[in-house]
Amino acid sequence: MAWRCLDWLGIIHAPDQESAISRVARLLSPSLLLGSLCLPSQAQRVPLPLDARLNEQIIMVPAGDGMHEALETTVFRPGGPGPFPLLLMNHGKQAGPARQQQRERFIYMATEFVRRGYAVMLPMRTGFAQSTGTYRDFGCDMLANARGQARDVLDALAYARRQSWVDLERIVVAGQSYGGMAALALATRTLPGVRGVFNFAGGLRVDMPGCDWPSALAKAFATFGAYSRIPSLWLYGANDSYFAPALVQRLFHSFAGSGGRGELFAYGPFKRDAHLTLGSRDGVAVWLPPAERFLQKIGMPVRQVYAVADAPSPPDTHFALQGDIAAVPYLAEQGRAAYRTFLGKTTPRAFAVSASGAWGWAEEGESPDFRALASCQRRSSTPCQLYSVDESVVWPGGARVPSASAAGGAD
Repeated sequence: MAWRCLDWLGIIHAPDQESAISRVARLLSPSLLLGSLCLPSQAQRVPLPLDARLNEQIIMVPAGDGMHEALETTVFRPGGPGPFPLLLMNHGKQAGPARQQQRERFIYMATEFVRRGYAVMLPMRTGFAQSTGTYRDFGCDMLANARGQARDVLDALAYARRQSWVDLERIVVAGQSYGGMAALALATRTLPGVRGVFNFAGGLRVDMPGCDWPSALAKAFATFGAYSRIPSLWLYGANDSYFAPALVQRLFHSFAGSGGRGELFAYGPFKRDAHLTLGSRDGVAVWLPPAERFLQKIGMPVRQVYAVADAPSPPDTHFALQGDIAAVPYLAEQGRAAYRTFLGKTTPRAFAVSASGAWGWAEEGESPDFRALASCQRRSSTPCQLYSVDESVVWPGGARVPSASAAGGAD
């Protein structure tokens, strides 16, 4: 069995020996740094620091039979005691073992909801990341898959309802990809205080012999519709690499034709893959307007009531034109080829270099500046610095420095 997955990776190269990734933390704004950093189990995945702007914290939520399991859960919320309306958000399934999947944050979505006075909870389900237990896999049985994941969401919701900072009458449940399907499965139950469900590109693709996964999905979605108790908003883009528009229409008609209360917001192509819209900084302009309209319909707040500053970005130093590959310091031939590749990547993006000749870049997703620095730093014994962010060169001004080859570095 295989799951197709796209992810934004920080690319690394360095001639130097490995050193501690925690050095990266000193190079970023203190407002983003609460909590510790650790080396990831996969080279491409970089753990991000907690975000003080959103009072981000990680808690372990009891779950499972007898509450013997614990779900690694990210919480964002405004300052103060509350109670706050709640967004309970659910993640998808990436390629590879669930245990190796890193904690999901959906930071751009969380920011917009905290601005509107919401608390946000994002549990990693059983077997994912640092959650305990074993990942539930029912192969091509899509209904069993969705219900298996919804069990954890139900436990997380029960935990939330015991917290004094949660408004028990104003709750929305959301999910992206596999998490969207889990949210729809959850909505077949009676859920006090839950007013609506967001389905962001929801579904599951299972590539295995003998599995007609689109038909299996349609059958499961028909069951969701037949027992759905909560209104839902579905958001899918035209160039989604998992779920093409024809399949999305099939799933929605299966759901609505069985009595499901939903509305479909089908938007055009988004960058290289609309399946990743929710995790993109630029995706906010796509999903937020229809989300606000839906929230208004179900009696949830939409007005911004808390000021949350945008994450800081280093200023353009005008050290060189961004396209001047020869101006990038310290790099030998392979590093300059990497920078040339970087110039073709989409924003947000960042490129970092070190006097050791190491370099790293990252595009899209969350905190590409941090990820680029971390990618560079993993292979450098000297500090890495950002050279370029988005369309700007942010390298400090001054005299040009030699390339790694001229300085005796190895490639």
